Amino acid sequence: MADPFASKIWTWEEVAAHARAIRESGKKIVFTNGVFDLLHAGHVTYLAEAAALGDFLIVGLNSDSSVQRLGKSPARPLQNEFSRSRVLAALTSTGAVVVFDQDTPAEIIRLTEPDVLVKGADYAIENIVGADFVLARGGSVQTIPFIDGYSTTAIEKKILLAHQPHP
Repeated sequence: MADPFASKIWTWEEVAAHARAIRESGKKIVFTNGVFDLLHAGHVTYLAEAAALGDFLIVGLNSDSSVQRLGKSPARPLQNEFSRSRVLAALTSTGAVVVFDQDTPAEIIRLTEPDVLVKGADYAIENIVGADFVLARGGSVQTIPFIDGYSTTAIEKKILLAHQPHP
């Protein structure tokens, strides 16, 4: 069976070419990035809000090895990059997914040259990787508030608690 989501999961070369074509057509590119390990309502809302800030949302996805270097729990990511990229590609808000292996998305941001860079509101704009690049090109940097009660870490803890023996 063919991969129904492959058309939205791009290599670096593909994302560079597509981003150039999107920009040339006059459309506004939005970029965000993250781990998106266990996709939950907070993620879905965040991605929909990010997509609404422009015409085409590119999601930079941390590779498995970059997630491990972020210092999250040793079991992370809970899903591998193959699975995470397909779940993200299945969302209508997502225009494309590109996996990056670096510690930060700085290189992929420079490659895609987004008009709008988006992160969660837990980041101060001056601390968002790539903000200086996007702002220098005349773009904008936006933050989106999280929905209380939704986080992959909280879900992971709940799962672990559910599997502990009870007295």
